Amino acid sequence: MRKFDYSFLDTGLLPANLIGITGNIYSLRTAAQMRKKNHAKIFTELEYSAKISSVKSSNAIEGIVTGDGRIEAIVGKKSAPLNRNEAEIAGYRDALELIHTRHENLAFRERDILLIHEIIMTPCGDELAGKYKKNDNVIVETAPDGTRHVRFRPVPAAETKAAMEQLELAYLEACSDPNVDQLLLIPCVILDFRCIHPFRDGNGRVSRLLSLLLLYRNGFDAGKYVSFEEQINKYKDLYYEALQKSSAGWETNRNDYIPFVKNFLSTLYMCYKELDKRFAVSEGKRISKTSRVEAAVLGSLTPLSKAEICAIHPDISPTTVEAVLGRMVKDGLIKKIGNSKGSRYIKNG
Repeated sequence: MRKFDYSFLDTGLLPANLIGITGNIYSLRTAAQMRKKNHAKIFTELEYSAKISSVKSSNAIEGIVTGDGRIEAIVGKKSAPLNRNEAEIAGYRDALELIHTRHENLAFRERDILLIHEIIMTPCGDELAGKYKKNDNVIVETAPDGTRHVRFRPVPAAETKAAMEQLELAYLEACSDPNVDQLLLIPCVILDFRCIHPFRDGNGRVSRLLSLLLLYRNGFDAGKYVSFEEQINKYKDLYYEALQKSSAGWETNRNDYIPFVKNFLSTLYMCYKELDKRFAVSEGKRISKTSRVEAAVLGSLTPLSKAEICAIHPDISPTTVEAVLGRMVKDGLIKKIGNSKGSRYIKNG
């Protein structure tokens, strides 16, 4: 059976760029924590927007899609699911809500992992919701010419429960080691979960929810306000490439965790960087939507378009952004460059 051993994280022999990115994440986390204390309303608005993006993106990675309007209606519980895709989307919504509201009471343990899977899969009537796979499964890759081959063979069904128990115990042991950085441990555990592939369906979605759970429990909650799943979906080719590299040789304990760890930390770093861009503060005072738009333009060294400002502050409507920009131009605070839809705005002087 596969051995789960994270003692290599206590050797100090990790690549320098991993240490660098963890330092940046810790720094940005500190800034976000300070802002959240004083600007709860803004973070609440960002959380709702991120929740919609998370539900949409995590399901889209698996090819489960529906229209944006339907996504928002389902996430807001304004409409019941109309088909299987929407039922699976509703299941992810409910599981994500559980992670957001009860992560302090959940842990990386069998009962909670099975609960998360049950919540995801029950709405679509899956008979194995909340249960490990009953038959062996394989990860199949299709070549450009249409031929298929087995890329990876997960743990057999008969050994799945024992493997999950060993993974849980290894994680608990590593958690008790003060020399192991939890930020490096989390992606290693998630990779091992992906390689065990304990469920017939829903493994990818459960892995992303477990990522959030472990990050939240360790104080890294940027994914609440900037969708972690959306960042994965944006660069899913890189995600799957890292997953493939780190799973090679896994069955014989010869795999290299580092590619997946790098990808995982880069994704989290992008979340914190995006949160840093979207949130404007000035002299410790609560900032209105108008002031946040003003700060985005006045603080930029390069001209910004309306679309770019909307991307920085997705919770602010384009109408509001346009109104604020118009007033700032009229008041002489900024100047408008160009007269088309691609017009950009920059501070005067």
